[in-house]
Amino acid sequence: MKPIISVEQLGKAYHLGRKVDKNATLRDAVVDFGRHAAARFRQRFSEPAEGGADAFWAVRDASFSVNRGEVMGLVGRNGAGKSTLLKMLSRITEPTEGRAVLRGRVASLLEVGTGFHPELTGRENIYLNGAILGMRRTEIARKFDAIVDFAGVEKFLDTPVKRYSSGMYVRLAFAVAAHLDPEILIVDEVLAVGDAEFQKKCLGKMGDVVRQGRTVLFVSHNMDAVSALCTHVVVVNGGKVSERLGPDDGIKQYLALANEGSDLPLAQKPRAVGADRAAPIFTNLRITTDSGHDKVVETHGRVELEIEVRDCEDLHDATCGVAIANSRGQRVAFFHTLYQSGLRFRGSKAPQTLRCTIPSLPLVPASYYVELVISNEDKPIEKVERADRLDVVFRDVFGTGKVPNPSQGVVVLPCEWTTPANFVAVAASQS
Repeated sequence: MKPIISVEQLGKAYHLGRKVDKNATLRDAVVDFGRHAAARFRQRFSEPAEGGADAFWAVRDASFSVNRGEVMGLVGRNGAGKSTLLKMLSRITEPTEGRAVLRGRVASLLEVGTGFHPELTGRENIYLNGAILGMRRTEIARKFDAIVDFAGVEKFLDTPVKRYSSGMYVRLAFAVAAHLDPEILIVDEVLAVGDAEFQKKCLGKMGDVVRQGRTVLFVSHNMDAVSALCTHVVVVNGGKVSERLGPDDGIKQYLALANEGSDLPLAQKPRAVGADRAAPIFTNLRITTDSGHDKVVETHGRVELEIEVRDCEDLHDATCGVAIANSRGQRVAFFHTLYQSGLRFRGSKAPQTLRCTIPSLPLVPASYYVELVISNEDKPIEKVERADRLDVVFRDVFGTGKVPNPSQGVVVLPCEWTTPANFVAVAASQS
């Protein structure tokens, strides 16, 4: 059976710096079209060229396939080319090279309220947007109540959508697209807008679409959603698209990319200093794990931190601590030379390396920050609150296919349950 989506060497180039003459006449446009016709012909039907010095390739040489019933996650940093790729697949943007074949009815939700008319009411826009997406009037009427119920805008149904909040806008837009019953649903960062309840409804609806055997292309920076929904992942980086990866490998690769070059060198990062010091003490930090990607570790995985200190020859009774804090700045773990090892050390002008090995880090999947602290005679000397980032990703620690998420707790710890006879174990694949 052929894949429902086939992407072959797809690329899109934009030409930077070209100015549009707002006063150009129709004759000028025709002359300009003829002048560039030969270049466009060569670009489309011959070997792809580099596109000239002013060409910026938003996507280049993208090739992958998606089978019917799969959920393909597209992950990558901002500006990597994800949205451009989806626009080409949705036939909104024409590719510069290559081709994409979609074998089925497509519904796209790429921007909030695309196709809505601000002066029309919510009721009128449901029919308008449904027609734009390819639904018949009878089909819209049949699903109208379900769309309104999902969007939660019943009270404002006859109010012009220009008076809607952004949350109401996106709820209505998603409701119409999701109820199209497409064979292929393309969704770009819909979970970035809306409250937690709406995001949960979106995930539930996409789960329903998947269980019905339909195909989903899903762009998100929410790695919990990607892990829960996606059967496969491709990583987009600088316009290049990776091979098909499993969700865990794709998330690890994305988080490793997100950590690259995102911050200043450690010696230049903001720090709290307890004395008037001319030079920073913490000058380098290296985080390695067994995941295959630096700064990315699985739940209960091993982490090693190499901490370089220098210019601290005045310290004669020093201790060093490593704290791990969540996104809200709350410490969730702390490791210290004195508490764990009973060690103090004498400082030096020359660089010294302290190594902290954590054999098993039991944190729930989330992004954390590493904090470094050095003290002398128990008096804080220097502290760097956000020395680096550490991403913890899912690992099936207990063999159930599940671990808690950050809303349920901080650590993943083993326990034993004794239950009544009427409790039955549910297989991980069914839970």
